[in-house]
Amino acid sequence: MSILSRPYFHNEEAAFAHVESVMWPSGPECPHCGCVGRISKIKANPEKRVRLGLHKCGDCKKQFTVKVGTVFEDSKVPLHKWLQAVYLMTSSKKGVSSHQLYRALEVTYKTAWFMTHRIREAMRSGDLAPFGADGGVVEVDETFIGNDRSIKPKHTKKGRGYAHKHKVLSLVDRTTGRARNFVVDDLKAATLVPILRENIAKEATIYTDEAGQYRKLAAGFAGHDFVRHGAGEYGRGEVHTNTIEGYFSVFKRGMKGVYQHCGKRHLHRYMAEFGFRYDNRSANGVEDVERADRALRGARGKRLKYQGPDSKTA
Repeated sequence: MSILSRPYFHNEEAAFAHVESVMWPSGPECPHCGCVGRISKIKANPEKRVRLGLHKCGDCKKQFTVKVGTVFEDSKVPLHKWLQAVYLMTSSKKGVSSHQLYRALEVTYKTAWFMTHRIREAMRSGDLAPFGADGGVVEVDETFIGNDRSIKPKHTKKGRGYAHKHKVLSLVDRTTGRARNFVVDDLKAATLVPILRENIAKEATIYTDEAGQYRKLAAGFAGHDFVRHGAGEYGRGEVHTNTIEGYFSVFKRGMKGVYQHCGKRHLHRYMAEFGFRYDNRSANGVEDVERADRALRGARGKRLKYQGPDSKTA
């Protein structure tokens, strides 16, 4: 039987029960006052306009559902369709486009766009723990994607090189198998080095390529070595950046083959999506169902109001 045949993908009551079990493993929690004990469940009654999943807090006397305070709050989309979207986005290695989702879920394109961006927001971890804290190896590299319209407006010649592209700095911790991404304005040492010092432990060893902005990294860390890609060198034993290059390959295949276009104001969410799937991949012991549940847990505390796909503030 297909995983998508499970009741919570098709039945609204089962969907609420599943989300509650994931977000409230120890029982209901009031999002208004934090109460976890004196909470009663209100039986749904469509005739009296009592909706599914409603609870009442015995302390503050307010009513709520598991959607309050999450990316699902006030959405008119049925929760079981949200769960389908979450599963499809977390189980697809290179992502699912909003156009594909609106056809699969039978919603409008604008609704699908809204859903995908809110799910990406749920995937953002906000983890600030430094990489390489155990004295391990952290690979650092940058890549380029799309066209930065602030540099090259529409209808202007793109030009050669990477100056007109969006710039992304990424780190991969070899020990934990996790990635962290940053959208940056430029690749100067003054821009990148402070980011590395904030996100990599001093006891870590860093491996990069021969780019000039990384030349003085050894002074702040346990060690720094690099490979000379310009000379055709891609590894000397443990010294290589092949891990992070593999991460970039999946990212670029997804961005070019599935999403195709991305503005700079949304790029950080796409990076969060690919980073989430990388951190929670099968090699790290996380399979599709658990990956989807982790995305659900990340939806808490991230309520975002609707903005159209053309809005500059979405």
